[in-house]
Formats: sequence, C-alpha cells, structure tokens
Amino acid sequence: MKSFLNRFILSWVYNIFSIIFRPKIAYMKTIIIGTGYVGLVTGTCFAETGIDVVCIDIDRDKIAKLRDGIIPIYEPGLEPMVKRNIEKKRLTFSTGIKENIADTEAIFIAVGTPPGEDGSADLKHVLTAAREIGKCIDSYMVVVTKSTVPIGTSKKVKEAIQSELDARGVSVAFDVASNPEFLKEGAAVEDFLKPSRIILGIESESARKILNRLYHPFLLNGHPIIYMDIPSAELTKYAANCMLATKISFMNDLANLCELVGADINAVRKGIGSDPRIGNKFIFAGIGYGGSCFPKDVKALIRTAGDYGYSLDIIKAVENVNERQKEIIFSKVISHFGINLKGKVFGLWGLSFKPNTDDIREAPSLRVIGKLLEAGATVKVYDPVAMEETRKITGDTVEYGIDPYDAMIDASALILITEWSEFRIPNFKLLHRIMKDKVIFDGRNIYDPAEVAENGFTYYGIGRKGSSTNNIL
Repeated sequence: MKSFLNRFILSWVYNIFSIIFRPKIAYMKTIIIGTGYVGLVTGTCFAETGIDVVCIDIDRDKIAKLRDGIIPIYEPGLEPMVKRNIEKKRLTFSTGIKENIADTEAIFIAVGTPPGEDGSADLKHVLTAAREIGKCIDSYMVVVTKSTVPIGTSKKVKEAIQSELDARGVSVAFDVASNPEFLKEGAAVEDFLKPSRIILGIESESARKILNRLYHPFLLNGHPIIYMDIPSAELTKYAANCMLATKISFMNDLANLCELVGADINAVRKGIGSDPRIGNKFIFAGIGYGGSCFPKDVKALIRTAGDYGYSLDIIKAVENVNERQKEIIFSKVISHFGINLKGKVFGLWGLSFKPNTDDIREAPSLRVIGKLLEAGATVKVYDPVAMEETRKITGDTVEYGIDPYDAMIDASALILITEWSEFRIPNFKLLHRIMKDKVIFDGRNIYDPAEVAENGFTYYGIGRKGSSTNNIL
C-alpha cells in the first residue's frame, strides 16, 4: 500500500512539473477564407491531421450553422468529419480575420471566382480577402490562393496586401503562393486526403518549408508535391480541367458521328481506352459536362488567351461542342414526338451535373427542362439530393417526385440525365405499367438497349447501336 502511495505521489508530482515546465509543443495554425465547397473541404481535411484551422466567412448565418455542424453542401463523408473536428476543437468558424490572425503561418484564400459576362473570372472576392489580410497581419506568413484564378492573380494579391501594409505604415514580410485544387465533387474528401499530386507555386524557401510541413501528412500514399513557379501553378489548374473537358467533348462529337455511320460509341470507347496513351477515364459519351469548374475554367482560359492576343481554337471548339451536346436529348425528343409537346409529360431522373453532389451549376438538366417547358410539356423531376437546389431555380414550373417512380406516372418518356446508382437497374415492369408512352432517353448510356427493347420500350441513347434513329443537331 505504501509503495502504491509513493508511486501515486511521484506520478502526480511529475505531471504537475511537466505541465509547468515542459516546452511549448510545436503546432500549426492556418486560416481558410471562404467556406464554400473548396474552402470547407480544405479546412476540414487540414483539421483532420491535427492542424488548428479557422474557417472565415462574411455570411454570419452560414457561420452560425457551421458552428452547429450544419454544412451548406452535400459531399459524402464531409459532415461527420466537420462535426468530429469541431468537437476536438481543431476546427472553428468565424466572421473575422483580425481576431484569429495570431500564430497563423498560412492563410488560404478559397473564395468564389464567378465568371463575368465576358467569360473572365471575377476576382473581387479574392482581392477583397487580400486587402483584409493586409489590414491585420503583423508577422511573417504565407498567403496562398486556393481559388481557381487566372494567371497573374497572385501578383495582384501581393500588391493588394502590400498596399494595405503601406497604408498602415508598417513593414511585415510575407509570401504569396499558388495551390490550385483538384477536387472531384462527390469524392472531394478522398481526393484531399489521398491526393494524386499537390501543386505548389512558390517564390521563396520560407514558403516551401511551411507548405511542405502543412502537406506532409497527405504524402503517405507516395504521390508528390510538385513545386513550380507561381504562373505555371495557376495555369496548371486551367490546363487540367480544359484537357478533361476536351476528352468529354471529343467523345460526344464522336458519339454523334457513330449514330450517322452505324457505329457504337461504347465499342469505340473500349477500343481507344485500352491504349495506355489515351486511358479509359473521361471518355464516356453523354449529354455534356456541367458543374462549377469545367464550364467556368474553359471560358476563363479562352478569355486569358484572348487578353494576350492568342486564340485557343481547340478549347473554343470544346466549349461549342458541349453547348450543342446539352441539347442533344431535346433534339431526340422532338424527333420522336414532334415540336409541339403540349399534353406530354416527361419524367427526368437526375438533376445534379454528376452523381454524389447536389451541385446543379451549368447542369444539362436545366437546359433540358427549359427546352421542354418552352415546347409546352409538363415536366416531373426526381433527384436523390439536388431537388432543393433545383427548386431555387425552377420553382413551381416543374413537379417534384417523392421517388423515381412517382415522377414517371403518366409520363410520355423517361429522360435519364444523371447516372445516380439507384437509377441503374430500374423496375421496367413498374415503369411499363405507370407510363403513358414507353420511351426512354438515356443521356448517360447506362442501359442495355436490347434489355430496354425486350421490356417493351423504345430506346434512345447517345451514339449507341440499338438506339432508335433520330436527327442529330
């Protein structure tokens, strides 16, 4: 008993001594300005590695909800991670930079850069954030542009910060860096935690050391940090998205040709995809790309080239093909039913621009809905998560199904827009019973034309053999 008591007293004394005299444990703190898709995923994933993260946004209502663990976007795996890191006090939310600037080593600007009418990226939010940083920094840190921004933006960010420092009459050293994101909506958390590569545009060794330490936990999968100059990093983001958009438009163009010559785009895809120089990703034909990145970034790169007196003809063609492809389904509809669709009911499955997200920005569904309504049709829609976002745009002009089959009651046709998993094996017997006309327009080529025909439906795909004939735009 005495021995136990002695050990207890010694342990107690040691713990008190350690708390009082131990050196301060090194840690990292970072600020993320912007709590949209990129900012929230970035901040949460940094916090998951033990970094102290403060996410800043001027929207007070949004910050209040985030503090309660209510996130404004649908992204698999993100909500529980936000709540976990809030509970661990590694992730906090605020509306102000100044009160959170102490001990910060890196500030990420992850605000929106919406496209202007001329296709250029609007930098007002980025530069506002830069000026706010300049108003309050008092020690060295790295300011990182995480938003997708045109080439030369980091220079403008640096000038904006420096102008505020000059106005304050203080001299504070800082660096700027570029760290473009490559997150796929629907798989963003996985992409951030296990990146294929991390692109960092820097201009000093001090910035390299801080960012290397910040990103070290994410390199365990063996993929590298690629350091480069800042303009190259800024261009890399646009180049990547435009290359992927090019592959999509190329396949869609070929799919339309397949229908004219009697070929099958799925067979063509397998044939070229087996070539390792081409690969099998992003070569699926469909009704065009959408979302927050590809359309905006294609326009922005075209605009940037134009500012320098150069025409990116291939990228312009990519955009033109995509705009045409978004109307290919409607072209098939009027080829089958005629231009006057009054009295016809069309059920749409899928509204988001891709599965596993509620993002409907530039979604092909919106184009199809608009065209059907203009032609006098009644439109019923269903999507697993994007109904509310769609309602903000379409309001009461369409009907909203409580499930996929509710949206198909008395429908003249089913139009598959987004390839959600729950749409892949439909109940054809139920569809045959509840639909008025037996027609399926498969905008993502997920159904077997022969199986659809066997179940008594007329099938229209994109560049498929077994698809009914139709007029190509």
